Amino acid sequence: MLVFASASKPRLELLNSVGIFPDKIVKTDTDEAILKNELPVDYVARVALCKNRNVEKNEDDLVLSADTIVAVGRRILTKPSNFAEARQFLDLMSGRRHKVITSICLFAKGRYYQKVVRTTLRMKRLSNFEKERYLLSKEWEGKAGGYSIQGNAAYFFPFLSGSYTNVVGLPLTETVGMLMGVGYSLSSESLSKDI
Repeated sequence: MLVFASASKPRLELLNSVGIFPDKIVKTDTDEAILKNELPVDYVARVALCKNRNVEKNEDDLVLSADTIVAVGRRILTKPSNFAEARQFLDLMSGRRHKVITSICLFAKGRYYQKVVRTTLRMKRLSNFEKERYLLSKEWEGKAGGYSIQGNAAYFFPFLSGSYTNVVGLPLTETVGMLMGVGYSLSSESLSKDI
């Protein structure tokens, strides 16, 4: 049984887009507080592993979890808690480069496997009008770094190096590779549904 430990709709849509339909979806109760002096990569790896460990599982289950953050230098941007914090995030990233970092964690055959994927982006210099317009859309709610690249912020990024699906929330090349690496078989039937 494939268990997906995530309440993220974009992550589930990404999996479904390549024909992966989890048997069970679980939202874990995981403390996502940042530890003192914790580096971005250490943070995402720890949280993704904690999410996976918090799932009740059988030895033969496959459990997939992930955590995504935005990092500006050593500063970790998680999901903004309010309008003012979302504004601070946009102010910080406007006209600068940042990284989107995702840790994928897969439980299989009694072991935990992890992979960290980084994508570098540059956000164009945003005008006050663009910031206000985006903030009023409320699209930033529940999004790492306070933006959704597949939504109203799609035109904010003149430069992206790495995995686009990582920025959406789940790097598909690496995720599918990990699943296939532990024996998960992709079904050809699920891809022919719309043909």
